[in-house]
Amino acid sequence: MTLLVVGVAGRGLVDPGEPVFQPDDEALLRGAAAFETLRVYGGRPFLLAEHLARFRHSADALTLDPPDGIEELVARVVAAAPPDHVLRLYRTSETLLATAAPLPEGLEELRARGIKLGTFEVGEPPTVLGGVKATSYGIPFAARREAERLGADEVVFLGRGLVLEASTANVWWRRGDRLYTPATRPGVLPGVTRGFICGLEPPEEGAFPLVQLQGADEAFITSSIREVMPVVAVDEVQVGDGRPGPAAARLQAALRLRSTA
Repeated sequence: MTLLVVGVAGRGLVDPGEPVFQPDDEALLRGAAAFETLRVYGGRPFLLAEHLARFRHSADALTLDPPDGIEELVARVVAAAPPDHVLRLYRTSETLLATAAPLPEGLEELRARGIKLGTFEVGEPPTVLGGVKATSYGIPFAARREAERLGADEVVFLGRGLVLEASTANVWWRRGDRLYTPATRPGVLPGVTRGFICGLEPPEEGAFPLVQLQGADEAFITSSIREVMPVVAVDEVQVGDGRPGPAAARLQAALRLRSTA
């Protein structure tokens, strides 16, 4: 990942190549750090208040110092970065920082064709740290790499056969005129973009088996960076007609309209 701008609380903007973590930081020793990722459109961080609320909740749950001063740090980093970028916030045991990075390439090409999901069974997700966004992503990223090796673009996790979430995104599908998404619980993070979509079109939330996702008329995932990304197959089972559907297109357009208004 190429960093464009790095800001550290108490130090201001620093060279992106300069070390910012201490060797005894819990983030390095045990992966104990809170973080947030969001998109900046035209110099404006989208849904910043919602991301900061979850950021503070995560820091508290991990018994880290509160991220006091994060708003000022965000303003400095955003002002020094290109108008459209990825903004990431981190609260470790020793450091509070924000970074700006370029948007991933190829997102619109993926959106046009839709992505394929592979499944990964995780059993019963642990209840501790439910709703916390921490940097311990070893298992999700390993599962996604395995899904990619088998020809998928992303992984969707199952808990005892029930649909949970993707590695860094929430999962949705449509049957007729009704939207469905797994209810937030251990194993299903309350995504900020998920909350935004719920405000646009309230879905039916619950615990759903995989066959409901595979048998849907269309499906998609949502995240801050990929926004609304259509899904066209799950475990090689075609979803709907195998093409991006109208609900994903409608919600993507509404998100973009709000983010750039």
